[in-house]
Amino acid sequence: MKIAPSILSADFGKLAEEVKVICNAGADFIHVDVMDGHFVPNMTMGPMIVEAVSKASTKPLDIHFMVENIPFFVDMYAHIKPEFITFHIEEEKHINRVIQQIRNYDIRPGVVLNPATPVSLLEYIVADVDMVLLMSVNPGFGGQKFIPSVIDKIKELRELAIKKNPNLLIEVDGGVNDKNAKLLKEAGADILVAGSFVFKSNDYKKAIESLR
Repeated sequence: MKIAPSILSADFGKLAEEVKVICNAGADFIHVDVMDGHFVPNMTMGPMIVEAVSKASTKPLDIHFMVENIPFFVDMYAHIKPEFITFHIEEEKHINRVIQQIRNYDIRPGVVLNPATPVSLLEYIVADVDMVLLMSVNPGFGGQKFIPSVIDKIKELRELAIKKNPNLLIEVDGGVNDKNAKLLKEAGADILVAGSFVFKSNDYKKAIESLR
């Protein structure tokens, strides 16, 4: 199991220090939530802040766009060279075009599904992406309660991936903690995003180990 702490829950007053500490505590990726105040009712990090995070990090970045006008944001953040860029299929009309746009920057593309978005919509694109992020809360804010129905979505997605893309990574984001991590792994998840659970703990390393 890979763990990607979400810096949305970090202390932004000492963000570089938080990133360094979380890397040393055993994080596999640094999850970066980019929100524009339109697709979701919140705003977070512009490219200058994300670039500073990248410079402070010894782990690869995993950027999750919760934005409108996705191609514009891909071009704006691509120079930071994250490992992954993921975007919501609910927002994008030309999904394959954006997947290729991300690949053209030598970045691994992924797509994101909101809790109520069915896995069946991925049937004709799952072979073209490296990762699918399943939201287990409605996006926009940290600290929300886990939606249990995502367990069945993970299982369904894993079955689809076995048929069409065996190397697909399944990431889960929202309300992840040490109580549901085992269920997520057993369902077929590869990467767990955890914000509040890690950053609100007294021991980042212990929190990450409990998820793993």
